[in-house]
Amino acid sequence: MTFEPGTRPVDQPATAQQSALPPKVVERVADRFRLLGDPTRLRLVNALHAEGELSVGDLVKRVGMSYGAVSKQLSMLRAHGILDRRREGTRIYYLISDPSLGALCDAVCKGIRDDWAAWGASLEGELTVDTDHR
Repeated sequence: MTFEPGTRPVDQPATAQQSALPPKVVERVADRFRLLGDPTRLRLVNALHAEGELSVGDLVKRVGMSYGAVSKQLSMLRAHGILDRRREGTRIYYLISDPSLGALCDAVCKGIRDDWAAWGASLEGELTVDTDHR
């Protein structure tokens, strides 16, 4: 599905949910995207999205960073309501607490996969045309 900037896709009728957002809401949405736009935090969220719940030590191994650096990023994600944690003895486990995050990650990844597939098909077509003219 493609559409011009400032227009709505033809197969999606206008709804109240698609009306312009108030400036304060836009700022909160932008804050959320900035928070998730950091590659380190995104790797942490991705690991938790894939596994459901991981200890800080497991996350340190997954992302290849120091305990302190991972802990700082996890604290930031928790402070913004993205993650929650639970303690089991001396270990702390983190999990995604925002139920919309899984759908958001899936939607963004699907869009990227679709873009790559379209780019690959376009490239394949160009390569076929080039070899036909030789």
